[in-house]
Amino acid sequence: MEKIDRRDFLHFSAMSLGGLAAANACSESVFGQGLDLSETTAAELSAAMEKGSLTSERITNWYLARIKNFDNRVNSMIEVNPDAVAIARERDRERREKKLRGPLHGIPFVIKDNIDTADKMKTTAGSLALLDAPAPSEDAFVVKLLREAGAVLIGKTNLSEWANFRDGNSISGWSGRGGQTRNPYILDRNPCGSSSGTGAAISANFAALGIGTETDGSIVCPASVCGIVGLKPTVGLVSRTGIIPIAASQDTAGPMTRTVADAALMLDVLDAADTKDPATTEHGKRRERASYLNSLVADGLRGARIGFARDYSGKNAAMDKVLDAAIDSMKKAGAVIVDVTFPNLEKFGDAEFAVLEYEFKDGLEKYLQARGSRYKTLKDLIKFNQDNADREMPYFKQGIFESSAVKGPLTDRAYIDAVETCRKFSRTEGIDQVMDQHKLDAIAAPSNSPTWLIDVINGDCFSGYVSSSSLPAVAGYPSISVPAGFVRELPIGISFFGRAFTEATLLKIAYSFERNVRARRVPKFLATAS
Repeated sequence: MEKIDRRDFLHFSAMSLGGLAAANACSESVFGQGLDLSETTAAELSAAMEKGSLTSERITNWYLARIKNFDNRVNSMIEVNPDAVAIARERDRERREKKLRGPLHGIPFVIKDNIDTADKMKTTAGSLALLDAPAPSEDAFVVKLLREAGAVLIGKTNLSEWANFRDGNSISGWSGRGGQTRNPYILDRNPCGSSSGTGAAISANFAALGIGTETDGSIVCPASVCGIVGLKPTVGLVSRTGIIPIAASQDTAGPMTRTVADAALMLDVLDAADTKDPATTEHGKRRERASYLNSLVADGLRGARIGFARDYSGKNAAMDKVLDAAIDSMKKAGAVIVDVTFPNLEKFGDAEFAVLEYEFKDGLEKYLQARGSRYKTLKDLIKFNQDNADREMPYFKQGIFESSAVKGPLTDRAYIDAVETCRKFSRTEGIDQVMDQHKLDAIAAPSNSPTWLIDVINGDCFSGYVSSSSLPAVAGYPSISVPAGFVRELPIGISFFGRAFTEATLLKIAYSFERNVRARRVPKFLATAS
């Protein structure tokens, strides 16, 4: 992995704020007498620590106090790291001794509670079944990379239990261990799943940076409806080692941040080969690449050919209005917009679900056995939920657990055929075909329509709902959701997706779009909090 020169990063920090003068002015207002780190970027925090006006300990304490004061309304955090302040002090000591680890040195981050940590925190996927499981023997690879880069892990976020793969009538953002996470814009609305806690926490300014995981929509959906940036990388770009799995063919971890620049900064750290995850090394020698920060150019839309997926239009008039404005903005910035459709969009849904069921059983049971949990199979977990139904199943059951438990091995013909169907219609006769036909740099689509009410009686209703996550998710291709606007007080995101390993191109387009539209806003009830 290419190292970012410290001087280059500090130069980028200033440039990202519109020049050194703007950076200094911002620092004086943000880090002055009344400390308020709301909406502060990692670049700004790093510049302030370099200048000496802030320390990692002070930044960490600010976020921890904010969690204590306001998360009782959002319920995004499942656990706070008791060692966070001590870690921050150590990063400060290293800084004083000129032992900087990288651009994330001293920057607080949170992770989803399906990501292993070998520390005092639990790793449970939101399930009470794993509360007394042995602590993981080592950090997940992504956590290891972030710690080595100097970032400060301040806590774990709630999620849809088992990454929303327990029952078809689930409530996104609910787990037996963590309860219900709420959307910080309107608290009776759903934050979407399964990285609901990370999306809500970053939107509410409870940490500088976050990590979510996605199988289909679990990064881009909460990012969209919580008004932040969510980057789902190509499957194989970021290691899955130490992450409780759903499906090896679609699972990935990725950044969840308030800006595209912060997502690029995190991806520079996370893009690394891991010998324990063959997907990150299967193409032989690791790809040579420049820093993703090089993609952050203001006129990144100029000359870009972007296909707008019309398959999702006409289903929500208010959402369409936001997206039409987004298209106009991209055209004014110099992009060429081509209307495209995907005739095979409805041909892989059943196959995708079959693949997920097969791979879930295979991957989860391997994880449970390696972890040393007393529950080693899906059948064991089903029995635990039945025995603890009052706590684990007060609102919905476990139909997906039950249907997955009876699946056979990955050598079954039904599984092999389903994988082929998914690849054919999402890749060959999906994204690849449309991009070739129209000579596109990327495809754009609405990430999501406005989110729905939290409903403990009926579960997720998805009334009039629109989502574009499945096509890139099933293909294993990258996508990034960026705030595009609002329907009343509810955020709407736009997704950009494309071929495998085109993250640099997507970041370039997303960064330029973000600068032109500037749709991110602080949730109202937190807007004046400090």
